[in-house]
Amino acid sequence: MLLLNIVFIIVGVALVVWGADRLTEGASSLARGMRVPEIVIGLTIVAAGTSAPEMFVSLMSAIKGTPDMAVGNVIGSNIFNTLLIVGCSAAIAPMVIAPSTVKKDIPFAVGASMLLFMLCFDDMDSPHLWGNEISRSDGVILLIAFMAFMIYTFQMARKDGLLPKNEEELGVEREKTPRDFSHLWRNIGFVVLGLACLIFGSDLFVDAATYVAHRFGVRQSVIGLTIVAGGTSMPELATSVVAAYKGRSAIAIGNVIGSNVMNILLVLGLTAFIHPLRIMGITIVDLLMMLLSVGFLWLFAFTKYYVSRREGFLLIGFFACYMAWLLYLL
Repeated sequence: MLLLNIVFIIVGVALVVWGADRLTEGASSLARGMRVPEIVIGLTIVAAGTSAPEMFVSLMSAIKGTPDMAVGNVIGSNIFNTLLIVGCSAAIAPMVIAPSTVKKDIPFAVGASMLLFMLCFDDMDSPHLWGNEISRSDGVILLIAFMAFMIYTFQMARKDGLLPKNEEELGVEREKTPRDFSHLWRNIGFVVLGLACLIFGSDLFVDAATYVAHRFGVRQSVIGLTIVAGGTSMPELATSVVAAYKGRSAIAIGNVIGSNVMNILLVLGLTAFIHPLRIMGITIVDLLMMLLSVGFLWLFAFTKYYVSRREGFLLIGFFACYMAWLLYLL
């Protein structure tokens, strides 16, 4: 039974990652067929697509009564993204970061992390958050912050000339995009198939991970911070590492920052709104590591608008120390 559940975990991760890829590809193709500007696709569909695994796994975890796995998934994914993914990407090829990213985008990720930190607890005297809750009202606050982030992102894109400013420009943009609806049903099929794989895969994954956690006496929060977070971050890892290898560091860092913000504001916001999340095993150490990880990235990027290979290995080292700490607690 144990071996079978381990197989289910692997199959569930594979289905979630593959489903997110199919969903993103199908939705992007549909948007292009409807002559939606490319930048809009990137800011919405692709960014949401890479966060889809976290969304479905967290939602299923909350519904199935394992809220620590849902919260741990998001916190662990953000730590995984910032320390391991950026670290590996910088170790492969030093990352040049645009000043606008350092001054505007990364601070928003820091702010989102601080907002979650404040919503998670109200007792600074204890190293544990036992019994505290991310309520529906907290979920609404996170969703409002997400809407503000999207509005801000679109306004900055329009200000930088990446989006058409009026209907006349929008009409010109649409004329540049060919009207090709020959693959309409194929793309709809990708969307439906992707959603089905996400739902089934996340359900299978959560059930199997919960069984393994109970079998070995491992806390659900630790499973969420490690196995679940690593599995759901595979799309970000693949996207960022390949982008760094091809010398497109802007895509790599943008993917990480956008995913971190969406994980906190959209994923946890929507999950908490649907099903309040009572925290039973997440600690202040986990929340501080999430804050420190994005803080280190901001510091490294702010100094020279550049993350070197040495700094990349340093981020990987921080991640290894955190994993060692979690293993120590088992």
